[in-house]
Amino acid sequence: MRTRSSTLGLLLLSLLSLASCTSMKPAPLQTVPQVDLNRYVGDWFVFAHIPYSLEKGKVGTLDRYALRPDGKMDNIFLFRRGSLDAPLEQWKGVAWVHNKSTNAEWRVQFVWPLRVPYLIIDLDPDYQWSVIGYPNRKLAWVLSRQPVLDAATYRGILERMAQQGYDTRLLVKVPQRAE
Repeated sequence: MRTRSSTLGLLLLSLLSLASCTSMKPAPLQTVPQVDLNRYVGDWFVFAHIPYSLEKGKVGTLDRYALRPDGKMDNIFLFRRGSLDAPLEQWKGVAWVHNKSTNAEWRVQFVWPLRVPYLIIDLDPDYQWSVIGYPNRKLAWVLSRQPVLDAATYRGILERMAQQGYDTRLLVKVPQRAE
């Protein structure tokens, strides 16, 4: 025979279990094991992204990374507004490695004092494409050395992103000039 206090205890335990299930956060994003910064620097076309307000309407976007003598990197974001025929514009930022044992976790700053995580969660062995994640999975960028990626490569990227908890339906391809 259950007592009233044991029934209340069981009910409370059940409610706590249910609450913990609904508030569970996804596992942290897993970055790649190692990034060779000398191979990573250079130009990366933004092939696809989960856009945020400052990226909306931008086309022909490209990230340019260059190592600096102070150990940081110049991070230049090049873009055109609304049309591939629009004038080329740029935003200048700075990036630095946050996790020096892997070089796969950076911080990027375009406006002081705002610093945002830059997590390299997928990387081609030949450094021809890369995927940048954001901890809450509300942002992501698929970067490519060329303005296009073949369909099979992109499908594989999407599958791996989904395995990391991304809703890949949110990704939008960025119009690029064919070179």
